[in-house]
Amino acid sequence: MNDTNRRKQILYRANHRGIKEMDIILGGYADAQVMSMSEAELDEFEAIMNEHDRDLLMWFTGEVLPPDHMCIPMFQAILSHAGTKAPARRND
Repeated sequence: MNDTNRRKQILYRANHRGIKEMDIILGGYADAQVMSMSEAELDEFEAIMNEHDRDLLMWFTGEVLPPDHMCIPMFQAILSHAGTKAPARRND
């Protein structure tokens, strides 16, 4: 898949999640950032999108702390973009 098609596919997936809140959070971030992301950032964003929507929603809202593998800069950037004040680090 070429770079442009990959970015378009990511934009589509981010905006059509199945849970409206996740469409807003991930779609809003993708709309603003996907076209300027590096390949590594695209990989991180896709890894986040591969998580279950219910889990993502609980992590982004702070209902549940995200697991260690989600404590990455991309997750923090999405939180910041969404204006979420939810904790994004585990305090174990």
